Amino acid sequence: MGAINALGLAKRVKAKILQASTSEVYGDPSVHPQPESYWGNVNPIGLRSCYDEGKRCAETLFMDYHRMNGVNIKIIRIFNTYGPRMHPNDGRVVSNFIVQALKNQDITIFGDGSQSRSFQYVDDLIEGMIRVMNTGDSFTGPVNIGNPNEFTMLELAQKVIELTDSKSKIVFCPLPSDDPKHRKPDIQLAKTLLNWEPKIQLQEGLLQTIDYFRQII
Repeated sequence: MGAINALGLAKRVKAKILQASTSEVYGDPSVHPQPESYWGNVNPIGLRSCYDEGKRCAETLFMDYHRMNGVNIKIIRIFNTYGPRMHPNDGRVVSNFIVQALKNQDITIFGDGSQSRSFQYVDDLIEGMIRVMNTGDSFTGPVNIGNPNEFTMLELAQKVIELTDSKSKIVFCPLPSDDPKHRKPDIQLAKTLLNWEPKIQLQEGLLQTIDYFRQII
């Protein structure tokens, strides 16, 4: 409903509008890394499907408003993003691990820790968003905006413990249903069309994020 309302406003005032979509539209992907041409592998009645299908539906609405009403749209698919000013209790893996490490609490990994993600620093995401919005009207997207460097959950936990000099121990919990095993963006389109690729790699980004969390917890 939010997407419909925003699209109606953009149509009325003839504004350019950006849909901040997500890598979750790819679900638990059977193609790796994931290009924009991949349609995804989403369980429509799974525990995660409300978010996955909500974003997929929003992309559909954006494309229909563009085709039927001429609305100037842009669609980006955002991969895991982190950085300062994250909420300590937002439930994301980076903030969870950092908060647990700084408090010397057990770091909880769901599954055996072999599932992997690609982590993008927030500054890189914002630069990608700006470049997408500055493309010509003929380009709608979708375009992947993410860091293709891939890490397992175990590698991330170990890195956070190292950078925080934490006494935390890693504990393993059951893996939730429909949790994607791997997630990694194919960013060739962003490189070619936007001359964009991420500049801030995991260690540098984690250090800045850890500094922020030290100040607020």
